[in-house]
Amino acid sequence: MHSDMIIKLKNAQAVKKESVKIPSSNLSEAILAALAKNGFVESFEKKGKGVKKYLDVKLKYDEDGSGKIGSVKLVSKPSRRIYVGYRELRPVRSGLGLLVVSTPRGVMSGKEARRMKIGGEVLFEIW
Repeated sequence: MHSDMIIKLKNAQAVKKESVKIPSSNLSEAILAALAKNGFVESFEKKGKGVKKYLDVKLKYDEDGSGKIGSVKLVSKPSRRIYVGYRELRPVRSGLGLLVVSTPRGVMSGKEARRMKIGGEVLFEIW
């Protein structure tokens, strides 16, 4: 579940952990790739064998020690999915945040989806 992963990242960064382990899935990898591309996590690496695969995520901090992930707002939930067209995708926190969207062409930022004119399910906002 992507919501568990995002909350785990936020909490780990709040207590200044260097890295965090997350169970591996294709959706988790795609979300982490979007977060790494936009500078919210340093890097991630797939580890483990067989059923025990996990993603080792290295968290990113500023020079003053504050984390890049300040807060998260989960938009889509298992009980309520939110789908939008590309015209409805707006910047988060005046462009300082990131909107993560699951589209038919994969998981990407809201800015990328709007540029490619693709709508989809809004997963979460992060800033």
